[in-house]
Amino acid sequence: MAVSANRLELLQIADAVAREKSIDKEIVIAAMADAIQKAARSRYGQDTNIRADIDPGTGEMKLQRLLEVVETVEEPATEIDLEAARLRQPDAQIGDHVAELLPPMEFGRIAAQSAKQVIVQKVREAERDRQYEEYKDRIGEIVNGTVKRVEYGNVIVDLGRGEGIIRRDELIPRELYKYGDRVRAFVYDVRREQRGPQIFLSRTHPQFMVNLFSMEVPEIYDGIIEIRSVARDPGSRAKIAVISNDSSIDPVGACVGMRGSRVQAVVGELQGEKIDIIPWSPDPASFIVNALQPAEVAKVVLDEDAERIEVVVPDEQLSLAIGRRGQNVRLASQLTGWDIDILTEDEESARRQKEFVERSELFMNSLNVDEMVGQVLASEGFSSIEEVAYVELAEIASIEGFDEDTASEIQSRAREYLEQLEAEHDARRKELGVADELREIPNMTTAMMVAVGEDGVKTVEDFAGYAVDDLVGWKERKDGETVFFKGVLNDFGITRPQAEEMVVVARLKVGWISEDDLVSEGDSAAEEVAGDAAGQDLEE
Repeated sequence: MAVSANRLELLQIADAVAREKSIDKEIVIAAMADAIQKAARSRYGQDTNIRADIDPGTGEMKLQRLLEVVETVEEPATEIDLEAARLRQPDAQIGDHVAELLPPMEFGRIAAQSAKQVIVQKVREAERDRQYEEYKDRIGEIVNGTVKRVEYGNVIVDLGRGEGIIRRDELIPRELYKYGDRVRAFVYDVRREQRGPQIFLSRTHPQFMVNLFSMEVPEIYDGIIEIRSVARDPGSRAKIAVISNDSSIDPVGACVGMRGSRVQAVVGELQGEKIDIIPWSPDPASFIVNALQPAEVAKVVLDEDAERIEVVVPDEQLSLAIGRRGQNVRLASQLTGWDIDILTEDEESARRQKEFVERSELFMNSLNVDEMVGQVLASEGFSSIEEVAYVELAEIASIEGFDEDTASEIQSRAREYLEQLEAEHDARRKELGVADELREIPNMTTAMMVAVGEDGVKTVEDFAGYAVDDLVGWKERKDGETVFFKGVLNDFGITRPQAEEMVVVARLKVGWISEDDLVSEGDSAAEEVAGDAAGQDLEE
């Protein structure tokens, strides 16, 4: 009866631990079996191969020693010869293991303590695995919890079946939490670490706002309205761009709600963060104009290659368009993904006048024409000598006051000037020691060869060492502002794809990469793009 009671007690303990830690009962029983095996090895010898089995139904425990079947026994504690093995197990073969039943053993204090440590460790590992598996699938969700403690500004949150952390930089500014406070946050990362799974929470993540709107606006939850992009200055101001898949539903009105009830619920959760809800548009110009609300825009000029846009506003709208400490234009830029330059109408007019004068002087000096001809060419939209030299003759002849002879003479002078300039660049290129072989790189001109030569690049191998950013420039965020660093070929209108092609061709020529490398990289890139398209979700 005593044995039965012990068996029952063993199962009850396993059941209680499994329920408390929210793990499988079989894991707890397996941990107990491991603990018994470890304790038995301390008695029979560490080299002994011992297996403990606990029946999850009855609690019956069976302790066995496994002996390897060998031809000649060298270690009696772990080996058995074939003849003796077949007396116990008729079909035994060399390399098999034969089980030998061991008598029940009494645990000493040290063995019991060791067994307890094994069980605790195994249960803890199972609990950590359960937490990780549960929360890794909840990345992108909002969770609720209570504040457990605050450490150096970081808030530790009890999630019930786990513990999350909101780091100081993921908290909305001026937010203060104390023990026991209820908190709602966004799960943005879950990592398996040495000390257990780390669940990282955020209240400043743009997706947190998206999920809050999904909870407040049924049309977003149902997919009728989409939030295309979000930009936040946490605790201060935010902009979200929305679009409706149903022409009968106004996306902005649906997000605002009756008397602002829906948006106010989100604002309340975000500590009063002001939210501008903007209709998304596939047309960049319209979208950017909407994003700069409440400022009124007079004109926009897009540079699609550089993803840059100039926005002209009336003088009295400048401060509104820029916003306090540049907040409005910064959020509009984040929302649209475009760099936005804001000019007043007077500034734009002055700049256009300056460009007109510079172009007029360029034509006057390069083509040796009078001021009137230079101004006419500039006013007709010509911006470079190359355009004048290689445009259709009829286009110049069609200008009022010009005829074919005049147009032909202007084109002739333009080509002579370009030939002279080419000769000067080539002389400078030779002076710098830049190799002729650089001409074989696509898009390369003599003027570019001079520019890279002045940068210390003389050969194709030297050029192959360039990164694309070295050629076309790069951007960095400094003190909240985007700073642009010029590249070697910035002044030549080279686009990033063209620069990539130039670097790749140079590296192919010097043998740093092969055509096969490009094919395999292209395939993996295509697969990645396809995967992104299939599982694309809102990211901002």
